[in-house]
Parts: sequence; structure tokens; C-alpha cells
Amino acid sequence: MKFVFACMVLVAVAHARPEQKYTDRYDNVDVPQILSNQRLLVPYLKCVLEQGRCSPDGKELRSHIREALENNCGKCTDKQRESTRLVIGHLINKEPAYWNQLVNKYDPSRKYVNRYETELRTVA
Repeated sequence: MKFVFACMVLVAVAHARPEQKYTDRYDNVDVPQILSNQRLLVPYLKCVLEQGRCSPDGKELRSHIREALENNCGKCTDKQRESTRLVIGHLINKEPAYWNQLVNKYDPSRKYVNRYETELRTVA
């Protein structure tokens, strides 16, 4: 799979070094296309939940989720921050079962996700 679920939860892709930004190599990924297509979205979700196989880019994404949550995407580029908000908003509002699984895995004490839920939850 060539698409990178760039911000899942949020988030950074590629190697991070202390005091540096995550690579912008995947900043041109069409995140809305991935979010609108279950065939593309679900494999990334399964990867980051460690419930399925991962592509190399999925593994890289998974390796930065916790750090990105904890530091409010501090090493993210502007595009990655924008995409992260889009992904998290989509998961909160349209994929709540996956969102809850991700929260339970990456922030079970809910120290970081509450700010996203408050801001990005839409009223139906």
C-alpha cells in the first residue's frame, strides 16, 4: 500500500530525531481520500492497533503515535498537524469503535485525547 495514513492519530511519519521535525516526505498524501475509502483506511487502523499486517510506512506511523499525542504533535509539520486534526475528527465522529480502540491502546488514562474530543466532536 503506497498511501500513508499520515496522521492517525494522529501523527508523524518517518524517523524523528530529538529537537527536529518529523519528515515531510508524506505531507502530500491525500488524507481525505484515505478517510473516505474503508479499503484504504481499515488496514492502517489494523496496523496501528497491532491487529493486522503493516506496510513499512504504517510501522513508521505506529512508532510515533504515542509521542505525537504526548507532545501535541510538537515535531509535526503544519501539514501534519492539519492532517492529524482531520483524521482524529473523522475517527471521533465517524469511526467511534476504532477511535475507542486507539484511545485504549495509546492513551488509556485519557491524559491527552480529551482535548481532541472536546474540540473535534461534531454535534449530530
